[in-house]
Amino acid sequence: MEEKIKKSIKSKWENKYLKNKERDTEFTTISGKEIKPLYTPDDITELDYKRDLGYPGKYPFTRGVYNSMYRGRIWTMRLFSGFGTAKQTNERYKFLLERGQTGLSVAFDMSTIMGYDSDSPRALGEVGKCGVAIDSLEDMEILFNGIPLDKITTSMTINAPAIILLSYYLVLGEKQGHSFKQLGGTIQNDILKEYIAQKSWIFPPK
Repeated sequence: MEEKIKKSIKSKWENKYLKNKERDTEFTTISGKEIKPLYTPDDITELDYKRDLGYPGKYPFTRGVYNSMYRGRIWTMRLFSGFGTAKQTNERYKFLLERGQTGLSVAFDMSTIMGYDSDSPRALGEVGKCGVAIDSLEDMEILFNGIPLDKITTSMTINAPAIILLSYYLVLGEKQGHSFKQLGGTIQNDILKEYIAQKSWIFPPK
């Protein structure tokens, strides 16, 4: 009886829906999968709670990577920024932090992203243009001068040279007196992104 009622309700809805004209567009996900006009429990009969959904902070992380998610801590506000020299960008970071920003997101210049030192002939005209130029640990020290890395988390979009910049960051954290466990943030190490999106790739897909 209950099943018949459900089917009747759904049938009535479908009839009304079909009488309304849809917008002239494709309804798909960013992966190109078609999105149905309505989803019901019938669409998730094969869902296994522990396997497919689970708890926040637990595999498969469908409900987020932290146990309390935004009830525990709101998202970090970080303006993607960096330009010129490490000193200039350091001044900018302090300006942003003083005005309420809660984390940092480093924009590196093309020469750094491509793995070139600023004095390389291949870096001519690119140094400090679309991000900050970082050639050494000393540059990294200047970039984060006066910024406690145990209190401020940092996001670095650097891809191919990621391991080098991450090493600078970890060593700098130690020089500030912090253990690796006290440091936080994210680092993007996606060499395909550079090939597909930014065209600043070092390693071709082949």
